[in-house]
Amino acid sequence: MKKIKLSVLDQTPIRKGSNAAESLQESIELAKFADELGYTRYWLSEHHNSRTLATGSPEVMIARLGAETKNIRLGSGGMMMPNHSTLRVAENFRVLEGLYPNRIDLGMGRAPGGDRLTAHLLNPSNKFDPQEYIQQLRDLKHLLNDEPLEGISEVSVNAIPIINTSPDLWILTSSGESALIAAHFGMAMSFAQFINPIGGAQAIQNYKAKFQPSAELTEPQTSVGIFGFCSDDEEKVKRVQALMDYRLLSFERGQFNKLFSYDDIKDEEYDALEWQRVLHNRQRMAVGTSSQMKERLEQICEEFDTDEIIMSTFTETKEDRFNSYRLLADVFKLESSQAQIIHS
Repeated sequence: MKKIKLSVLDQTPIRKGSNAAESLQESIELAKFADELGYTRYWLSEHHNSRTLATGSPEVMIARLGAETKNIRLGSGGMMMPNHSTLRVAENFRVLEGLYPNRIDLGMGRAPGGDRLTAHLLNPSNKFDPQEYIQQLRDLKHLLNDEPLEGISEVSVNAIPIINTSPDLWILTSSGESALIAAHFGMAMSFAQFINPIGGAQAIQNYKAKFQPSAELTEPQTSVGIFGFCSDDEEKVKRVQALMDYRLLSFERGQFNKLFSYDDIKDEEYDALEWQRVLHNRQRMAVGTSSQMKERLEQICEEFDTDEIIMSTFTETKEDRFNSYRLLADVFKLESSQAQIIHS
């Protein structure tokens, strides 16, 4: 088996009793910690109109984290392109690439990262047309390669600054359709198992079979995103499993802005239909002890034919979250630079 690379997806969660400001400061600490531990990349998600997540601006956070880290790649997981001007995205990420050369990933998705009304307010011209997303990707490649935009040949439009390096381009997908889009454009692909636990292995297989080499990427590159938690304290594993079960089920109930602790939900009982959904959703995550997580992540990499796992971790305490990433770094023998556990 290939050496497994581990990465972080930071959705900037806000805990009950905490607030967004504390969550953002924790992201700074976690990025520094992941860098020291030897994680490959650190991505930030884009969400809107949420009381439980702290940022809708990955590019702003990337600029901050770049100044605090040395080796880890930093990126968006992802920029929800229909919310944004393509030229603005290209320029923002060129600035980031200019500041931190060869360390920036531009991960892109077509979901709104929130509800339709909020998406409309972010971009009133958004028609939610998949063809517009494809055109955005096409235009973005032209802008980042300093090529003329299609249909605007009479005017030269450059994304500034003009620099010698370029961010790596990733398509984030939870469907087979976007996997084929990534293959067509010759971009890397990350399958969001934490969103859709069905069809990921087939999507990656199709992506690799249809991949067309590009100026940006000559060989297919993939990762799989999951919710994950590791602890050698089995009671903590049990608590996080219960919290994640409830969290994902509450989303299906339309409860997107509810903050809760284990004590709030520990006596929750599920009927037969709800328990079916719990078991289904557990395919979106990996939760367990060090030995269990090693076995599970190796299984995912083999099943999906990938060598990278990008993990989003929700815990009741900062210490448990950081310790989870530390344990996994130890299990997979990441190249550490004298990392220490960061306590709350």
